[in-house]
Amino acid sequence: MKKFLILQLRPETEASDDEYAAILRKGGLAASETRRIRLDCEDLPSDIDVRDYAGVIVGGGPGCVSDAPQDKTPQEAKIEAACLSLMPQITALDHPFMGCCYGIGILAHHLGAEVSKARYGEPVSAALCTLTDGGRNDPLLHGLPPDFHAFVGHKEAVQDLPQGCTHLVAAPDCPFQMIRYGDNVYATQFHPEADAAGFETRIRLYKDKGYFDPSAADDLIAMCRAADVTTPELILQRFVQRYG
Repeated sequence: MKKFLILQLRPETEASDDEYAAILRKGGLAASETRRIRLDCEDLPSDIDVRDYAGVIVGGGPGCVSDAPQDKTPQEAKIEAACLSLMPQITALDHPFMGCCYGIGILAHHLGAEVSKARYGEPVSAALCTLTDGGRNDPLLHGLPPDFHAFVGHKEAVQDLPQGCTHLVAAPDCPFQMIRYGDNVYATQFHPEADAAGFETRIRLYKDKGYFDPSAADDLIAMCRAADVTTPELILQRFVQRYG
């Protein structure tokens, strides 16, 4: 079987390693079934062909697509450019793609939709998500609970449904929680790989990144530990099973 290409954007080694382990665990993958590229410290090969991979999974990260160029660090600009460079291949070929959190911004920006901080940012929380009509009929979501909780935390969001996309999952504070372009290109605003332990790690590492008041970190960790978040990982698992 072809490997899955996993692109990671987190410059903190602890966060990156924890996210990669979560993607393997929740997706049902062995490390040998993936090619992992940390874009903060590796260049994306210039001749990369997505058709050599079963699918592409993009993790989350502290950067924002909507930040002004002068406000992005050289590392953030490099990571964003690398991700965007793959999107023409992915969308033209309708190649299997799962963009998690940062990935929905990358997909929507590539498709010409507005990604900004104007509306729909969400604090670190377990958001109540609801399947849309399109979601109930989607191969990755069919048969899942109509309502489920998922871990979120983001400053920017997709403002309108990108052209050519199907709206799959909504939430009260952020309507575009999951979308699909074509038949095989998916993106989520929530984190399908995240569990309470993983989010606790991110809360600790990103408490000074503007996602929340640093003094609230302990309360947010307690919230994560108390939350019932189990459905999102099934989406990642089904993506791997369908395309692996």
